[in-house]
Formats: sequence, structure tokens, C-alpha cells
Amino acid sequence: MRVITHFGLWLAGLEQAQTQTSAAERACLAKHAAGKQRLVEIGVWHGVTTRVLRSVMDPSATLYAVDPFPPGRLRFSFQYLIAHREVGAVRNGRVTWVRATGEEAARRHRAQGLPPVDFIFIDGDHTYDGLRVDWTGWSPLVAPGGVVALHDSRDAKENPRPGAGSVRYTSEVIVKDATFEVIDEQESLTVLRRRAA
Repeated sequence: MRVITHFGLWLAGLEQAQTQTSAAERACLAKHAAGKQRLVEIGVWHGVTTRVLRSVMDPSATLYAVDPFPPGRLRFSFQYLIAHREVGAVRNGRVTWVRATGEEAARRHRAQGLPPVDFIFIDGDHTYDGLRVDWTGWSPLVAPGGVVALHDSRDAKENPRPGAGSVRYTSEVIVKDATFEVIDEQESLTVLRRRAA
């Protein structure tokens, strides 16, 4: 019932679209996504960060908004409706909606022979295995010099995540990947750049 209530209040302009990112994390994402050409976001939810990315990317860019948007009890996704309207309020570049998990979207990207991406924000399944499949699926598809931002990847005082699977996978695997280097951190966000080949 809370989902329907929030949707009604959002339609009436009495509530904002929801996000689990902080203002500081969104500013960090905007800094690293600015001017990028081929962007991916895994985990759109209400489209708050998608809107930020669209507003700063190159005017000729394409942003792939990846989320399965599972239907609720009424057989459709309120989150999908909110995200479309939020992201549609920004007129910049092109947004391609990919209704799939991050893992499925990576497989499609490869199968379609699409070019490597230069920015990806991974904010989908925050379990150890969830981040593992997103990382192993997408990290090879990042162009040299491309940027990957990971949400809920650090146990920060502003956003404590002790023992979270995504925090463990980031520290145990991702930051040790020699093809990437950490270039920024903001609260629970870790930002990496793919090294030149």
C-alpha cells in the first residue's frame, strides 16, 4: 500500500522521487559522468541518478538505463512510471531503457556488438553475488579510460554498511583488479578508471 500512496503523492507533487544516494554522491557521479558518450546505469529505481547522469552527459550521448522494474501486485511497476517521467524531464542526449538485470543487459550488449562504454554506475543488487555478476559482466565492456562508479561499496560513516556483500566484494575483488585504479571515493561510493591497455 505504501508504494501506491507514494505514487499518488508523487503525482500530486507532494513527495519527491526516491533515491538511496546522497547529494554528495550524486555530485560525485555528475563530476565523473560529465561529457561522457556511452553511459550505463544498473539499478534505476525512480530515476533520480539517471536524471543527473542525463543532465551532464554529452548532448550526443546514449545512456542505457538498466533495471528489471519487476511488476507489483497490480501487474505493472510504479517505479518504471516514475523513472520515465523523472528522466524525461531532461532533454539531453538519448536514453535507452533496458528492462533486464545488469547481468542480462551485459549479455545483450555483447551480443549486439555495441561499442565499449565510457561510464557505468552500478547500483543494482548489493549482495556479494549480485555485484559479482554485474562486475564480471560489465567491467570487460568498459573502454580504456572509462569510469565505473559503485554504490554501497564502502562502509562509510555517513552510510554504514558493515558486512554488506557489495562492500566485501569491492574490497576483496574489485579494488585488487589490476586493470582498474581507484580515482575517487565519496561516502559509500567508489569510483574507478580502467587503465590504458
